[in-house]
Amino acid sequence: MRTNDVMLQTATKVVTFIILMFAVHIFFAGHYTPGGGFVGGLLTTSAIVLLMLAFDVKTVKKILPINYVIMTAVGLLIAIATAAASIIFDVPFFTHAYDYFDLPLFGKTSLHSAMLFDAGVYLVVVGVTMTIIQTIGEDE
Repeated sequence: MRTNDVMLQTATKVVTFIILMFAVHIFFAGHYTPGGGFVGGLLTTSAIVLLMLAFDVKTVKKILPINYVIMTAVGLLIAIATAAASIIFDVPFFTHAYDYFDLPLFGKTSLHSAMLFDAGVYLVVVGVTMTIIQTIGEDE
């Protein structure tokens, strides 16, 4: 291992943490400002790709043993179920509900059913982009 590799890998650990924390922030801020599941998913994917560049695909697969195809399927199910729930409650399609809750550490916070839809989108974006990137990366 060269000195440059050690420096890159050390910096990657810090930067990956920062990117993931920003992805969480963007995901939750998506109801009031630009962001949400799509952008949060892309940021999460960029953090994983950064890990793959600093280390290698096999090492990252050991650290994150995730089947991204299953992640995509679960995300689709969550997104479809959230959208279809409006039909069950006899309201127009994609009608979302929200309410305010007092949460520990957060205080008075509004929670939306749209967040479940965004979670589904997040999982689909991470799953699809990582499947594409790993497929391309394994073609050596």
